[in-house]
Amino acid sequence: MIVLTRLNRHRFAVNPDLVERIQASPDTTLTLVDGATFVVAETMDAVIQSIVEFRARVLATALGHAAAPDPATAPATTTATAPEGER
Repeated sequence: MIVLTRLNRHRFAVNPDLVERIQASPDTTLTLVDGATFVVAETMDAVIQSIVEFRARVLATALGHAAAPDPATAPATTTATAPEGER
């Protein structure tokens, strides 16, 4: 989610995956895929930057999870011990 500010200074969060278009004429207006519109205090460039940063965080989180092995699914490892006479 990205946090934006309405013109009345109330903050709200919106799912950037649902943003269909952003217009600046002169106020910045977001139109969502369901037709809902929001007029926000942020500039169009600032909204776009927020969306880019959101997507970067999603990718970084996904890559972090992919790189870290899940202990629940990792194969069990055993440590081999040498027989008593070979130590």
